[in-house]
Amino acid sequence: MMHKKTCRKKLIEIALPLKSINCEARRRKTGRAPKGYPTAIHKYWAQRPIAICRAIIFCQLVDDPSAWPEKFTTKEAQEKERTRLFDLIEQLSKWENSANEYILNKARFEIARSIAWNRGEEPPATEEPKQVLDYLQKYAPPVYDPFSGSGSIPLEAQRLGLRGYGSDLNPVAVLIGKALVEIPPKFAGKPPVNPDRDPHVLWKGAQGLANDVRYYGQWMRDKAWKRIGIFYPKVEITQHDICEQPLLEPLKGQKLKVVAWIWARTVASPNPTANGAHVPLVSSFMLSTKDRKKVWVEPKIDRNAPDGYRFVVRSGRISKEEESKANAGTIGKSTGGHCILTGAPMPFTYIQEQGMINGLGSRLMAIVVDSPHGRIYVSSTDEQEQSAAAAKPEWKPEGSLSNNLRNFNTPNYGMLRFADLFTPRQLVALTTFTDLVTEARNEVLIASRAASLPSGFCLAEGGTGAEAYADAVATYLAFSIDRIALNGSSLAGWRRDIDALRDSMPRQALPMSWDYAEGNPFGKSSCDVNTASNAIANCIDFPMELPQTSRVFQASVSEPLKIQNCVISTDPPYYNNIAYADLSDFFYVWLRRMLRVVWPELFTTLLVPKAEELVAAPYRHGGVQMAEDFFMHGMDNALKQMALVVNTEFPITIYYAFKQSEAQKDGISSTGWATFLQAIANNDLIIDGTWPMKSEGQTRSIAQGANALSTSIVLVCRRRLSSTHPTTRREFLRTLKQELPAALKLLQQGNVAAVDMAQASIGPSMEIFTRYASVLEADDSPMTIRTALQLINSALDEFDDEQEGDYDEYTRFAVTWFKTHGMRTAEYGAAETLATAQNISVDGVRQAGLIESRRGKVRLLPRSDMPADWDPDNDTRPTVWEATQHLIRRLEGDGEPAAAELLHRLGSGADPARNLAHRLYRICERNKWSDEGRAYNGLVIAWPELVKLAQQDVEVPLI
Repeated sequence: MMHKKTCRKKLIEIALPLKSINCEARRRKTGRAPKGYPTAIHKYWAQRPIAICRAIIFCQLVDDPSAWPEKFTTKEAQEKERTRLFDLIEQLSKWENSANEYILNKARFEIARSIAWNRGEEPPATEEPKQVLDYLQKYAPPVYDPFSGSGSIPLEAQRLGLRGYGSDLNPVAVLIGKALVEIPPKFAGKPPVNPDRDPHVLWKGAQGLANDVRYYGQWMRDKAWKRIGIFYPKVEITQHDICEQPLLEPLKGQKLKVVAWIWARTVASPNPTANGAHVPLVSSFMLSTKDRKKVWVEPKIDRNAPDGYRFVVRSGRISKEEESKANAGTIGKSTGGHCILTGAPMPFTYIQEQGMINGLGSRLMAIVVDSPHGRIYVSSTDEQEQSAAAAKPEWKPEGSLSNNLRNFNTPNYGMLRFADLFTPRQLVALTTFTDLVTEARNEVLIASRAASLPSGFCLAEGGTGAEAYADAVATYLAFSIDRIALNGSSLAGWRRDIDALRDSMPRQALPMSWDYAEGNPFGKSSCDVNTASNAIANCIDFPMELPQTSRVFQASVSEPLKIQNCVISTDPPYYNNIAYADLSDFFYVWLRRMLRVVWPELFTTLLVPKAEELVAAPYRHGGVQMAEDFFMHGMDNALKQMALVVNTEFPITIYYAFKQSEAQKDGISSTGWATFLQAIANNDLIIDGTWPMKSEGQTRSIAQGANALSTSIVLVCRRRLSSTHPTTRREFLRTLKQELPAALKLLQQGNVAAVDMAQASIGPSMEIFTRYASVLEADDSPMTIRTALQLINSALDEFDDEQEGDYDEYTRFAVTWFKTHGMRTAEYGAAETLATAQNISVDGVRQAGLIESRRGKVRLLPRSDMPADWDPDNDTRPTVWEATQHLIRRLEGDGEPAAAELLHRLGSGADPARNLAHRLYRICERNKWSDEGRAYNGLVIAWPELVKLAQQDVEVPLI
């Protein structure tokens, strides 16, 4: 049934402290993940930053002050209360406060207060955290994510004192969610069971469990070393090494532990004169690009060496020409490779053919070792290569790699099965460790019984005794082995910039790697067992006890949803962007070997289930159109199921990716958006808001050097009232033009970045569209979402054009000129025609300081050429254009205080300058002028801080 009563607006439907939330999200995405950050527990894709998930759930449940006019009687009182809540959200979003009971209890109280008020009650006292928590557990609706992935949303709901539920079809995702959400509270407050535990320590939260994960991780390492340590010999620094690198002289005779072996794949030379020699395929011969520590491999032609060449490691000074040659390697991204013996070209088609028929070989190029002076590089030796060759695996993972060539290209080169992604020595190590997980579980079970834990059900059946505890430790140990597999396949690379291993999935794919790094599972690297088990343990090592009522389970959204009367917050798959199931198989083949007995229902199939996975995969569904139809039908059904179980007092929040390539091509009417929004409209949902979230870091390849769009838009949806009726295209356009400008101005004033305005504008625009049962075209057919989005794009353009009417005539000249010519020079005649249309002269524009005119040519004056001492109070002809350009100049050149000082003096001229920055950014975006656009976006982003600084000197606010 449709909801009949008018629900009070939640904070997320009115306003969000976007800057604070996005700042923390960017910090987590662009910087190194801090110790214990949840995403470190296991690799998964498109994981939303904790800052976003926690803040969104909070704002989804807490009423906006304007919803209580009887309690906050004036706009000033409402704004004051909203500011107080924003300050709390800023603190709540910080990862450092994830276990801060004071901050979390304040947030829990605000949620409880809103729920109590809506129930006609007073909330429990804020100084009684247990009463608040009990109240939430009793009266707050559960938060449910039916596409829970790695479990961030149910985890953060749990942290806020709520019942958090998550479900997913993918068993790897379900297991990650269980490891984060379900298991730690089961064993909260219990001491570890290992024999080295400290009996005097008071174990809080899951600290005891974490201690056992570390202990038995070390236990596995010790056992494994006795079994396979022979395959991992140390390296002795010899006189030969010193001759190649004189700096190694102090280390002569020392035997040092290997961190990693750097290998090159090889292929038979196509030139007959090479006599079938296998030559290296190397993307770069540079090993370390650190300043003052550059190291590289120099291939030497040597007829006495195998295949007629050998590798020599060099360090020290390197000329630019030598460095350029080393960086070029022997194979490029688009040109294929060349033979180092004969120079013969080796196109990718040749390499692929050889890989499929004969397989690619490998050759050891260099060895990375740990020394008292840090990591050093030495040349390969026969002993080291022979040690690797001596390893013979007795078991290999089953299963073939996906035929999804967009995300998997190793099959093109003959690497068709999961076992092909690992060297024999890597397979020996991984199979040894997977066997040891089972042995470790038995050890934990014995120790648990000795520690007087009662016998009972296993973990999968809800047990909390000795058997369940052994299952829990085994689960985390299995995750540590998955971590070793991720960093320890023959697709893992070497990070030349930081002298460290790079995992096998630097992006959402398993790409081919020509030269690869084989990490030592007994060395100090991300492949080391201790490193892996410690990283896993850190994710649960918190003293805070969380409610035990949260659950993560396996389910398909094609079936009726199990959680009723809930708050929905979800992050569904985006169209065809990520092949979750295909990628998860990489881990599943190992997890199944280790945990099939522990989690039998999750590992019933040989590989991850794929038939029902809601992804528009053409290779799986017989073509692009059939894949789109499958996705549309599945998403439509999923949204229908959500609408049936949602508690209508609360809005639904849906995270959705906005694909950069589509955004650049089609704007907000891209296929992915249109398909998804159509599914929302089909299920009687109103889109009540859209909030751009910085869920991806600038390290993404598509973000490098560009104004990267926010890759998550949080859509806020409500059930449509049953009394709604259809409308006509004409009426829709009339309402759009009437209501949209005011909404867009609010967005501009709310510090939505210029780069995000197009996406943020979808909210108020689609709210108008979806408020009707349908919008009918002239022939009475319902208007599609794609058509609506195109009309919204046109309305945005009209809004921009209308805003120009608020500018002075000289600024209007500059904007129109900028749209046509940018910062380029053009003919004087074009300027004269434009000036006449504005009822001004070209000379007047020049005197106003906006253009440069000479020798029959005109161009806009660059910011750098404008007078540095410009003062709006002394300018006889001040313009909005000048104000905007000088604000940017000061911001970029002298920083925020200088720009704020100018903002202060602009007074009422400040708002038009910000609006113009929005306008100019959209012009830049349309013309792909990324450098110029970045300046305008930067001004908009900095605006709140500039206003804050400016208001320190004035009594009347500028906005």
